[in-house]
Amino acid sequence: MAKLTTVQPLDAYDRKILEILQKDNTTPQRQIGEAVNLSAPAVQRRIKRMEENGVIRANVAVVEPASVGQSITIFVEVEVISETADRIEEAKRAFACAPEIQQCYYVTGEADFVLVIVVPSMADYEALTRRLFFGNNNVKRFRTFVAMDRVKVGLNVSVGQ
Repeated sequence: MAKLTTVQPLDAYDRKILEILQKDNTTPQRQIGEAVNLSAPAVQRRIKRMEENGVIRANVAVVEPASVGQSITIFVEVEVISETADRIEEAKRAFACAPEIQQCYYVTGEADFVLVIVVPSMADYEALTRRLFFGNNNVKRFRTFVAMDRVKVGLNVSVGQ
């Protein structure tokens, strides 16, 4: 039988630590401890617990797409023909495997999926559409929105108090 684990709710210290880490996850634990009034080992234990519980999902570098030649951001609404569980899972897998897709959301409304795609050129986007949409007999239609400017980009989550 699987062991049931209880996830400890976040307290004010955890939330303050998360605020700091979301701004810069390379902040030394000593410095975080000074900011939240905890020792560095206590901060380390809390961070480890939040990582183990899935509160902190990853420690990554955020790369400016244009600096690596990925200068075009595109939003795509995708509508599928069949919404059976198997076909939806198949679409999720296909979208998750495409490296050009930064984010994929299964949504309510007219569209079934909303994708955020980053590509170096419109030719690359056209090739992607042929592979993912035109080559998929379950895609009914897709609608493309090309970003003219990246005004705000981020994954920060308000941690509240």
